[in-house]
Amino acid sequence: MMLDLLIRGGLVIDGTGNPGFYAAVGVENERIVVLRGDVTRMQAARVIDATDHVVCPGFIDMHAHSGLVILAEPRHEPKVHQGVTTELIGVDGCSYAPFHTHDDFLKFVQINSGLDGNPTLPGQWSTVEQYLDMFTNRVAVNVVYIIGNSPLRIAAMGWDDRPATPRDVENMKALLRTGMEEGAFGMSTGLDYPPGSYADTAELTALSETSARLGGIYHTHVRYSLGDKFLDPFREALDIGRGSAVPVHITHFYHRTTSPAGSSRMLDLVEGARAEGLDVTFDSYPYNLSSTRLTILLPQWTHDGGYERLKTVLSDPKMRDRLRKDMGPRASSWQDMWLTNFKKRENHRFEGRSIAQVADMLDRDPIDVVCDLLAAEDLEVSYVSAGGNLATLPKFVSHPLSMVGSDALLIGDYPSPRTYGTFPIILAEYVREERFMALPDAIRKMTSFPAQRLGIPDRGLLRDGFKADIVVFNPRTVKAPATRTQPKQFPIGIDYVVVNGQVVIDDAKHTGVLAGRALRRGRPST
Repeated sequence: MMLDLLIRGGLVIDGTGNPGFYAAVGVENERIVVLRGDVTRMQAARVIDATDHVVCPGFIDMHAHSGLVILAEPRHEPKVHQGVTTELIGVDGCSYAPFHTHDDFLKFVQINSGLDGNPTLPGQWSTVEQYLDMFTNRVAVNVVYIIGNSPLRIAAMGWDDRPATPRDVENMKALLRTGMEEGAFGMSTGLDYPPGSYADTAELTALSETSARLGGIYHTHVRYSLGDKFLDPFREALDIGRGSAVPVHITHFYHRTTSPAGSSRMLDLVEGARAEGLDVTFDSYPYNLSSTRLTILLPQWTHDGGYERLKTVLSDPKMRDRLRKDMGPRASSWQDMWLTNFKKRENHRFEGRSIAQVADMLDRDPIDVVCDLLAAEDLEVSYVSAGGNLATLPKFVSHPLSMVGSDALLIGDYPSPRTYGTFPIILAEYVREERFMALPDAIRKMTSFPAQRLGIPDRGLLRDGFKADIVVFNPRTVKAPATRTQPKQFPIGIDYVVVNGQVVIDDAKHTGVLAGRALRRGRPST
């Protein structure tokens, strides 16, 4: 037979967690063929010599902020250079379908622009089906979509902070059901981000029942302000799982330097829930730097009413005294929060500088700096902060229940280094240098484990008949050079990336091929 592609001479680590074996991996009609023995006479349109390299399944990112930017920048270089071939989008309760009115869509994009950007888009959509159609063969990687509870709330009951009535809940359940029938894989929440954060536990449990019935998951950025602000936020997530029978996935699960107690108590909570029979997993990223939109500093009441209310509060001098009482740094200090994503020329001088530095430059109070910059930049500012506990981070990244989620912002001049380095730094630091885990275990976390969690039937393994998403990397040289002050550096040692049988990264260079597609729940890949 004549193969489309033959990758020979490499160590195949197939994604199961089993040790590697030497074989060739062929691609025929976008599908994988694993070939043992002598392949010297095998014919192929393209042969890649993988001597001294590992050949493994494409990586699956369990927390991606690519839902808009990838449509405007479809080569998706920061992620595909890392070996990412599939991403979960729609995370943090902040997703972009369904929207009944384009006006609501535009307001939501603006409110969330410090997280997901505000790029020029190639078209319009309102339903999940229409949104997913925007991706197929138009972007470099595959996307899996999960519906945020914010658009559900906006569609059913607007932007206000009020409890959902039984009718509101039924309307949201109907919207979720329709979206999942159109291909979404479940529901996400970001319980720091209004208006989705206005939902109480009962509302989220009721919606999660619908996700569970259709085979979906509950993917949650927990309500960090709840109760003891340590374990109680995660207890709420577990209670939603108990009350709805939905599989719970806790995203960006890590131990903060400001936590009142140790990381073992967090992991014990999840392990205890598993022991009682709850289906719970989590993802982690391998950096102590977090990042999100700067509006997260604003108290929940400022968002009550949506975009117009938020802009009014920011521009009202009378509100500043109240904001000074209700706001503070979301890190150990204002010095540990670095700003990025400025559009106005006069504000570019603040790129990469801390809020404390900007306050000194302007001789202003940090609260005034935050509010004035958000008002001037129409809410689009984001930031990177130091907050994760480096000493305990390996316990989360290497934990058997952990997958990999980059939580990578694709905007600004100074994104977190994890935007360019999440997957290679695990291969380089956590596996090769520090030996926190074995290479087959790390690859399983990036491939078959997330595919299993999401319910993707034909990806995540190098197995005959599976879709040909493949990474070829050098385990001795793979490295992530990105840093906080020089974050936009591609990895070293990830030489070939194949998406749906087509070579997207060729000898570490992007080919321009846009072979990605939207995967749809319950349907085989086409």
